[in-house]
Amino acid sequence: MAKFLGRNALYEMTRDLTLAAQGKHKADTVIKGGLVVNVFTREIMPADIAIYKGRIVLVGKADHTIGPGTQVIDATGFYLTPGLLDGHMHVESSMVTVTQFSRAVLPFGTTAIFMDPHEIANVLGVKGVRLMIDEGKGLPLKVFSTMPSCVPSAPGFEDAGAEITPKDIANAMKWEEIIGLGEMMNFPGVLSGDEKVHEMLILTMEAGKVVTGHYSIPETDIGLQAYAASGVASCHESTRKEDALARMRLGMYNKMREGSAWQDIKATVKSITETGADDRRALLVTDDTHPHTILTLGHMNHVVKRAIEEGLNPISAIQMATINTAECFKVSHEIGAIAPGRCADILFVRDLADFVPEIVMSDGKIVAKEGKLTESLKTPKYPDWALNTVHLRKELTGTDFEVKYFGADREATVRVIQVIEAKTNTLHKTAKLLVHDQTILANPAQDVAKVAVIERHGGPGNMGIGFVQGFGLKRGAVASTVAHDSHNLLIMGTNDPDMAYAGNVLHECGGGMVAVCDGKVLALVKLPIAGLMSNEPVEDVDAQVKALDEAWRQLGCSIESPFMTMALLSLPVLPELRITNRGLVDTLNFNFVDLFKGL
Repeated sequence: MAKFLGRNALYEMTRDLTLAAQGKHKADTVIKGGLVVNVFTREIMPADIAIYKGRIVLVGKADHTIGPGTQVIDATGFYLTPGLLDGHMHVESSMVTVTQFSRAVLPFGTTAIFMDPHEIANVLGVKGVRLMIDEGKGLPLKVFSTMPSCVPSAPGFEDAGAEITPKDIANAMKWEEIIGLGEMMNFPGVLSGDEKVHEMLILTMEAGKVVTGHYSIPETDIGLQAYAASGVASCHESTRKEDALARMRLGMYNKMREGSAWQDIKATVKSITETGADDRRALLVTDDTHPHTILTLGHMNHVVKRAIEEGLNPISAIQMATINTAECFKVSHEIGAIAPGRCADILFVRDLADFVPEIVMSDGKIVAKEGKLTESLKTPKYPDWALNTVHLRKELTGTDFEVKYFGADREATVRVIQVIEAKTNTLHKTAKLLVHDQTILANPAQDVAKVAVIERHGGPGNMGIGFVQGFGLKRGAVASTVAHDSHNLLIMGTNDPDMAYAGNVLHECGGGMVAVCDGKVLALVKLPIAGLMSNEPVEDVDAQVKALDEAWRQLGCSIESPFMTMALLSLPVLPELRITNRGLVDTLNFNFVDLFKGL
């Protein structure tokens, strides 16, 4: 039988743990004087905690477990809570490696993550997934992974660097680190009975693992019911109170999201606070979080705090970030609670509402104190095949971005993608733009910029082009190889020469994010690993991201984490209008639409 993330699984330790609870084996560590938060009963109880070989063996009176070699920790003045679990996230969105991510989040009390590495899968395929999973082995952070299901996210609408097939899913379900199937974004395929999609669901459930979901339209009737009927167990795409409540009523786990750009807790937590609904089917997650958010605000502890700020009971918030998550992924016998048999992942917190862990324990060892990691983590070396993944057919020029219009009018009506700050969805709008020499121009005065997506994986090299509103760009251009989910080269700007320059900069450096103006680089975040992640320390990446954010502001943009909002412009499974390397996609009707025609 498989082990538990390289550790001894509970079933391998039953005898030793039983004897240790009785004091026949003396505890390695006993924590005394603290108040234990019981996530099963919602009680706060004074109790000792006895730990043996990284596992909790007793919660109560533990004097009989103390021997000459037992470490005794005084927890007077502390609440003791389980380590926090992030039930849906993408390490790649942090722009750092799994190791550097661990360095960043462990001091804030996150002791386990359930990552969906579908970003790297869209660039490097199964090899990329395996690369991240292997890096997670041996870290004090427990790294579970789902197997990406939608690579590409919308077949026929985009060109990714790889494809994940049902055969790949079948093989991955044998890996002990794979906890389930990654977010099934192809909900139209689920609803239409697509054989390939349903084969992935079947293979996952046959393996006894969990299917995670992504139902991104604001529909809570027949479509959602059908989606749930397929066996999809959870969803993180609720943005409204009614979305969250509908999912929980159907027995799905509703994942309430609070990341750097997508801040949905304010609305979704009302499904509990305003209705009195049971919270056992509610989880707290981050989804996408960049380094500056983590290092300044925290990680899952910040999400817990935000839920409490919006009126949620502190113990409920803790449950939604611990035991509920563990139960969702069928590992509550291993993690998610301070109880006998579970891994000794324990946080020492003075104020449950503020939730700043002063001590973080993983597998019975203190790994962080007062916001600092107490042990060093080995820096991984990434193979050459994971680097230099930006392949363009030629150097870009300004003429590549011209939008031709051969009508007689001096203005042309075009479709426009309108972004909404702090939300993942867009609106399908129109705008009238000036035509000059049979070329349609961006119009910063109307807050309308040009946007293009260029295939960068060595495939057809084709480009989709359109217009976007809502970023406030007044000058210059920005570009990114972080462009969900196929991660082609995404460029947005007010003028064609700067757009070409921005794209060429990223081609030359192997990927990343850049802001330029008048042919000069204002800020650059190099992301050489698959064009998604840096191999530098998280603190250095944070400094680069802060500089990038400031450069965006110099160009006129004032919205929160604009580069993360921009990265979703190319995701053709989110409403209402998106752009891929193949063109504009109406994501409500799932068809391509012309920039001008049919308006």
